[in-house]
Amino acid sequence: MKARLARIAGLVLAGTLVVSTAAIDQKSKNTDADTSATVASGVTSALSGSLSDAAMGVAGVSGMDIARTAQGQEAVEEGTESAEAGVDASTSSAAAGVSAELADAATVASQAQDELTETESTEEQTESTEQDAAQQAASAYGYTNLGVANVEGNLNVRAAAGTDADVVGKMPNNAGCEILGVEGEWTQIKSGSVEGYVKSEYLLTGDAALARADEVKQTLATVTTTTLYVREQPNTDCAIVTMMPQGEELEVLEVLDGWVKINVDSDEGYVSSDYVEISTELLKAMTMTEIRYGQGVSDVRVSLVQYATQFVGNPYVWGGTSLTRGADCSGFVMSVFANYGISLPHSSGAQSNCGTKISASEAQPGDLFFYGNGSRINHVAIYIGNGQVVHASSPKSGIKISGAYYRTPVKVVRVINN
Repeated sequence: MKARLARIAGLVLAGTLVVSTAAIDQKSKNTDADTSATVASGVTSALSGSLSDAAMGVAGVSGMDIARTAQGQEAVEEGTESAEAGVDASTSSAAAGVSAELADAATVASQAQDELTETESTEEQTESTEQDAAQQAASAYGYTNLGVANVEGNLNVRAAAGTDADVVGKMPNNAGCEILGVEGEWTQIKSGSVEGYVKSEYLLTGDAALARADEVKQTLATVTTTTLYVREQPNTDCAIVTMMPQGEELEVLEVLDGWVKINVDSDEGYVSSDYVEISTELLKAMTMTEIRYGQGVSDVRVSLVQYATQFVGNPYVWGGTSLTRGADCSGFVMSVFANYGISLPHSSGAQSNCGTKISASEAQPGDLFFYGNGSRINHVAIYIGNGQVVHASSPKSGIKISGAYYRTPVKVVRVINN
């Protein structure tokens, strides 16, 4: 019997330890407080009943009748079963609580992982969209890695990465280029037919280049026929202003139904949309290949041409005479010739009456080409040789170099006598 009681007490103690351990593991949870209370109550009841019944059983052995001893034994067995049931119930309750908490934690972790995956996916999509937009914007101007000149006047393009290298071209301010690579403080570029190196500090790249390009872009109409008539009005019944050769790029002012309104040296005209291609572009670099003059060209003519071309890229200002801050066509010519002691009036029409009239085939560097609307002269340019002229063209393009026959010359005049 004593051995029986000892076994019962050991069983009760083991149950108590199991339940206590489960309660301790879950004590930080609100639901475990209820579980611990339930377990403690069950164990206390079981211990009380079991020990009481056990005591009654011992007393029976000491002198009470066998029936009382049998009743005590039955009570002990019932207490044992009650204790075991309490332990099992409490343990199951604690395990259930732990399982529930683990399930909740797993759910939260799964949700967090889903949110992280969704965030990463969104960020990747955003980055991809931004890259696609940048590439599309740059490709709209004909470049895949766009650079834009950011300098007052012109940016020298050199044959190698160094200030001692030869100048092979010039990029006007806001001209675009393809970035080919970077070497220290220099960037290798290609713009138009010019390829070389520019100082990186004067070149916008990335988002800054795209933003600038969007501000300064120009819409051009490129002539696709041998000779294109420029008319006063958008119809074929009106007068012809001038003629443009194939490949000439014209500044577009407005696209109409079947016609394109263009800027012709600060004047307006209309061309048929059937014979031009419309595109959005940036200015390009200009080649500075050494000009080859014919025999008999004086040093003053060479010097005058070199002097005039250094202002390419500077602004056009109507009524202006400043070679740096801005000039119109006749103001540009007047100021260039004034540097060589030749006085000219500030009017293209008046300048056409100075000097000696010659044929275009006789022209030498430094002679003047005049253009107009019919017989009325409204524009002047300086011939620089090799079939080219330098002139203050329009507010959009500023001082630039063009083909001498980019429009039909009305008159050619020589004002330099030697």
